[in-house]
Amino acid sequence: MKPADEVNLARRRLAALLAGTPLAGALDVAFAANDGVDFTGRWVHAFAAYGPPKYGPEFTHFDYVNPAAPKGGTLRLRNPDRRSSFDKYNPWTTRGNAPAGVLIWMVDGLCHLSQDEPMTVYGLIAEAMLVADDFSSVSFRINPRARFNNGDPVLADDVRHSWEMLAGKHAAPSYQTLVAGIARVIVVDRQTVRFEFRNKARDQVFVAATMPVFSRKWGDGKSFDQVVTEYPITAGPYLIDKVDMPRRIEFRLDPDYWAKDLPARRGHFNFDRVVYRMYQDQPVAREAFKAGEFDLFKEYGARSWVRLHKGPKWDDGRIVKASLLTGFGQQMQSYQLNLRRDKFKDIRVREALGYTYDFETINKAKSFTRVNNLFNNSEFGAVGLPSPGELKLLEPFRSELPPRVFGPAFEAPRTDGDPNGLRRNLLHARSLLIEAGWKPDADGKLRNAAGQQLEIEYMTPRDGGLDDWIRNLAKIGVLLKDRVVDFALYRRRLNQYDFDMVTIVEGPFTLPSAQELAAWYGSKSADEEGNSNYRGVKSRAADAVIDAIARAETMDQLRDAARALDRIVMWSFWQVPDLYSAKENFSHWNKFGKPDVMPPYFRADTLITGFVEWAPWPLWAWWMK
Repeated sequence: MKPADEVNLARRRLAALLAGTPLAGALDVAFAANDGVDFTGRWVHAFAAYGPPKYGPEFTHFDYVNPAAPKGGTLRLRNPDRRSSFDKYNPWTTRGNAPAGVLIWMVDGLCHLSQDEPMTVYGLIAEAMLVADDFSSVSFRINPRARFNNGDPVLADDVRHSWEMLAGKHAAPSYQTLVAGIARVIVVDRQTVRFEFRNKARDQVFVAATMPVFSRKWGDGKSFDQVVTEYPITAGPYLIDKVDMPRRIEFRLDPDYWAKDLPARRGHFNFDRVVYRMYQDQPVAREAFKAGEFDLFKEYGARSWVRLHKGPKWDDGRIVKASLLTGFGQQMQSYQLNLRRDKFKDIRVREALGYTYDFETINKAKSFTRVNNLFNNSEFGAVGLPSPGELKLLEPFRSELPPRVFGPAFEAPRTDGDPNGLRRNLLHARSLLIEAGWKPDADGKLRNAAGQQLEIEYMTPRDGGLDDWIRNLAKIGVLLKDRVVDFALYRRRLNQYDFDMVTIVEGPFTLPSAQELAAWYGSKSADEEGNSNYRGVKSRAADAVIDAIARAETMDQLRDAARALDRIVMWSFWQVPDLYSAKENFSHWNKFGKPDVMPPYFRADTLITGFVEWAPWPLWAWWMK
């Protein structure tokens, strides 16, 4: 396929995806510039995975920011995830918890990922990049003005040091996995560095481009896992100013931030101060938000969004309720089953659990959409029967895969088809469990040959809200226990894979990432404590298809490989699929100015996926009125 044809194909597919949404009109613009231009084999200001970048080398700012936004004021936030305390500042090691704000306020990479086009990076610490024609390497030329927050210049040696730390044994395994495709980092000269890849894959370019860069002086030569309470020496826009460990941290805008006038940064970071306060649980945090203790509250619960984000302060406009559509593909939120447990080794047991989960009753408010594939809200989820391209990848493993992988695409069981839908599903689940060797006793409890009842412990750092599911399973003789633990214990048990079932949200994407998928589903990561293969998946077929995603040279190849992986994951029942939303649901106090243009790819609050900062547009581009 010629480059121009590839660009047109990408444009048509994305237009189809966003048709009828507010984002559709911006799509033609995103592919209009430089159609057919090859951006490999020469020094360029930006690089896109497929097709040309939207913004040319003379661009001054992104469309979704206000370059003249006023600076000032204090942005007050809460802990955006399950962390309710912190005890270190190093976010890339396993032991302990770092505050979420370090990654998005203090850390810059060689490039910045734009928010209004699929997987496109623009120079940041690097003023230019050179991608090899065969994707075997990428070189970066460091901007001579780039400075760390201690005033030192950012040099090629610092980039190599950052990679060595992240690839080394003392980094969290999830980060080791992300950089595993980088064979070596070579210092070409003081301001030029080259990443050489183990395999020729374009997504490695984005791993290198978004890899965090920190100073060789950070930690003063300590082993990376011993760098704990030293403030990070990084090149980002904010500095740690005040700390009340473990509950509160304040960042202040660095007046000497070297990149503040770069095109990739102009219009960003408009608050003088950012303050995080940690809350133990959601209800307390929600009440604190309503009392004005912090400025923005992203809501993850469907019922809470409908029932609790309302009241006099919403009615009179002091608080604004926002539900903003994004263009992200959505990977799964699911109840992940630990295949290391004997009880989950039989596929019939895993499938049965899906029949007992009554999503339609839980989602009465219809705030969320049921997960039916690995790549929701995108063209990369499987549809219908496998294509010839998918079959080419799947056939070598036919004997190892569930037969249904080769049939129609997966659809989760439903309970809303008729009044007896739930009863029908529960009876089918019970039959599957009996076939798997779990027999009912005199009291109707399902027991194995050793007389043990089928018990499943759901581990969560906050109230799981599984009452309906617990009742459904009890009806067929299965005991589901909702185990609430503090976050430190939750994190430790998660890292050690010591659980039966947990809820994991796999995050948004613009294009499927082989590195990320290898961390979730790769056989190598299953045996590495602290990695992201919580399910314990070991599948030669999944490994091969993830490799095909990494090697894809066209959008067609990428789509076929992603859909093949989707069929493997969903029909293997390694999880009970839950929900996703293509909207960012959040409330905020009515004190912010906003740019005229909203980007398609953004988050409402702090979220890091791998090295990629899916930028929180309200936090990075809004300003205090």
